Parts: sequence; structure tokens; C-alpha cells
Amino acid sequence: MTLIRRNQNWIPNVFNDLFDNGWMPKTNSTAPAINVIEHKTNFLVEVAAPGMAKEDFTVRIDEDNNLVINMEQKTEEEFADPESRYLRREFGYSKFMQTILLPDNVDEQKISAKMENGVLQINIPKLTEEEIKKAQRQIEIS
Repeated sequence: MTLIRRNQNWIPNVFNDLFDNGWMPKTNSTAPAINVIEHKTNFLVEVAAPGMAKEDFTVRIDEDNNLVINMEQKTEEEFADPESRYLRREFGYSKFMQTILLPDNVDEQKISAKMENGVLQINIPKLTEEEIKKAQRQIEIS
């Protein structure tokens, strides 16, 4: 008999095998490296994005309360010399999407993102214990 224990933590025990679990399924073979760091007051998601610009990314919360990171980059080069032409060209197009399940204790309204030194950084603030208690309310029974 095998005993399966559910982990109540939002990051599964198999986090070291990041792209082979249900928490963050790998979307394609060229997915960028992702770090998820937990601090006392926030989570930080880092996406390796060398050569990318902030305009190449969209970050949003979907209808299932997941953080969705999309990246799409097209590179179109034009030669200054009209006599030049490609003899071989491998298309300059990259597309990536990653969905991350957000834990219950985050402040979705204060999530922010920035690009810095080829890394997309997404700051996900945690709710304080006081904020969590304020969100709860007693329902009067009539």
C-alpha cells in the first residue's frame, strides 16, 4: 500500500524537477529558466530572458487565479544593402507561455513586474496575517 500525502505548501516537494509536475507544466522544449524565491513578505519569480525587451512579455492573472506569463519575440532584419540576401536563414521567432498557480495568501492587486539585466522579475506580495483576517467576515444567520 502506498501512502500519498498532499503537501499544503504551494510549492510541491518535487520542485527540483520543475518542468515535470502539475504545478508548472512545461509548455515547450525551449522554455526559459525560471526561479521562484520565497521571502518573508513576498514571492519573487525570475524568468531568464536575455535579448528580450519588456514589450515581448505580457503578465496577467487568468480567470482561474493563475499567474500567466507570455513571451513572443519576432526578429525581422532588413539589410542596408539592397543587393544583399539570405542564403540560409533560421527564423527569428520565439514563443513561450508559463502558468503558475498562485497561493491563497498573495495580494493580487499589488503584483508587479520589471525587466532588468535580461531577467523578467515578478514581485508577488504576501498578505499579512492582519490583512487575511480583515478579508474574512462573519455572516449573520437570520
